[in-house]
Amino acid sequence: MNALEFTEFLVKELVTKADLVSVKEYDEDEFKVIQVLVSADDISKVIGKNGNTINAVRTLVQASAYLNNDKKVKINVDSF
Repeated sequence: MNALEFTEFLVKELVTKADLVSVKEYDEDEFKVIQVLVSADDISKVIGKNGNTINAVRTLVQASAYLNNDKKVKINVDSF
């Protein structure tokens, strides 16, 4: 499972409106940037208290990317 699929899986497990989750990947020189869009109702579930939930997602995805010899990953979360 690559970083994009893993991020999408983790985020969809956190939200109530999983069909509205959009995950896209952009390559930069040293990083992969993963843009996650969720509904406004679910943004607090993804970020969590003091950002703990999104930091845990970032840590898991970074570890997965490292194990797959992939680029470092940055995850940006926004709502629509």
